[in-house]
Amino acid sequence: MQGKKKFTEKLFTHFQLSDRVPADNFYRRLKEVLNLQWLYKATKQYYGTEGQQSIDPVVFFKLMLIGYLENLGSDRRIINTVSMRLDMLFFIGYDIDEPLPWHSTLSRTRQLYGEELFKQLFKEVLKQCIDKGMVAGRRQVMDSVAVKANASMDSLIEKEILDDSSAYADELKSEEEQSDDDRASDSYRDQTVSATRYKAVELHHQWKAKAYKDMPRGKSLKGDERSRPKFVSNHTHYSTTDPDARVSVKPGKPRQLNYLAQVSVDTAHHVITQIQTDHADKKDSQCLPSLLSNTINNLKQEGIQVEEIYADAGYSSGEALKSLEENNIIGYIPNFGQYKPSREGFTYDKENDRYVCSQGKYLPFKKLITTSLGYKMKVYRSSSKDCGHCKLRSVCIGKSDFKKIDDTVDKHLYDRMHARLQAVNREKIRQLRSSTVEPVLGTLVNYLAMRRVNTRGIKQANKCILMSAIAYSLKKLLKWEQRKRNTAVMAMKKAKKSLLFYFLVLWRSMNAYKTLNTTLVYKMINQ
Repeated sequence: MQGKKKFTEKLFTHFQLSDRVPADNFYRRLKEVLNLQWLYKATKQYYGTEGQQSIDPVVFFKLMLIGYLENLGSDRRIINTVSMRLDMLFFIGYDIDEPLPWHSTLSRTRQLYGEELFKQLFKEVLKQCIDKGMVAGRRQVMDSVAVKANASMDSLIEKEILDDSSAYADELKSEEEQSDDDRASDSYRDQTVSATRYKAVELHHQWKAKAYKDMPRGKSLKGDERSRPKFVSNHTHYSTTDPDARVSVKPGKPRQLNYLAQVSVDTAHHVITQIQTDHADKKDSQCLPSLLSNTINNLKQEGIQVEEIYADAGYSSGEALKSLEENNIIGYIPNFGQYKPSREGFTYDKENDRYVCSQGKYLPFKKLITTSLGYKMKVYRSSSKDCGHCKLRSVCIGKSDFKKIDDTVDKHLYDRMHARLQAVNREKIRQLRSSTVEPVLGTLVNYLAMRRVNTRGIKQANKCILMSAIAYSLKKLLKWEQRKRNTAVMAMKKAKKSLLFYFLVLWRSMNAYKTLNTTLVYKMINQ
């Protein structure tokens, strides 16, 4: 007989939330693993002794974690999702009939709490992973990913142009120690540009206009062709929506306002050991010293020593290599494209700091220069007398009167890195680097809400990126414990089967022994 369900809503019912959440549910297991009671003491400084009660700090961070674990990009979606999920209500400690916090409370609380609180939570979760044996610490792989800022390209406007004397005065002031009252000057400097810098950028844009004159021009979202300049630069433009965001672009990706997330991952089980936010106009090599220092400090607190660092060629610079040597870290970083391990036809005389050509002529060190990109170079130059009657003149220097060689002042660091990479299997190192950090970045961006931040300002963006990394580490931790539990169960099953096998062998042996004794006794009686 066909059944037909009739629903009549009950006015009163007996319902216990814990009975409806299975024991193997993700959020139930996460609630057992995650202990956030220390947050009450850590957040006490942000509240007074009178007034209305705030949202529970533990509830706030659990709601934030749900947002990143479920790949939810807004606070409003977090509240809407939690209200419809029994396991999430059980995780945050709310009953089914309790009203949830208002979504704007999450935004205000995130702005209220300091950045150090989020960093402390990241370290606590990292400590749990270390205690479970998930982090070896010996090898770390570093990489970066662009995270879209909460600002549109249409918010870009030109910076105020200052004369060179005013710009120089601002630079002097920035070198002095700032107080809390001077923080407004940071945003002021982001909104101004020196006349010299502005002119240099404009000349570069004029060259680009000629080089790309036949390429289509991008349209503004507002529909006004004049509202967005054809060429923009972080030197001459800033976003009024988020002044900390920077214009950046990667091959195959659109030009947009971004932040830069720097990540350090342990090679043992792909646990994130450090994550931080930088301006998108910074090079990876500029971020390496701080990323390395923070990674070392995070692991040193747990008694773990970092020995090796793997990174791509974007992290190659003299400053980065110096930071590795200062911390006694062995790095495996391919040198940047302009590096030349040797000069064809020339030999470097290290003792006298000079080059010697194939004809025996010397190119001594002449002076130090700084390029337009800020690199310090050593200039080696021959004498015009030596090159005047040389038979290789037309091939070597052409119409010039002398031979000049420019080398970076950190060439000895690049040479050591080059020799180290020649002594190992570079392809194996590249595969280890890509297989370690790239899946982590892909998971963070595609599944843990790190594709775009829903806040403004670099400090607020860093909180979002830290929470995404915390959600990743917690998922790894739960999977690790589940894997250990499954392994233990399988081992017990195997042991049980082995025990039964030995009992069976023993039983058969005893039966065979009894049969043998019976046969012997029977033969003795017959004799």
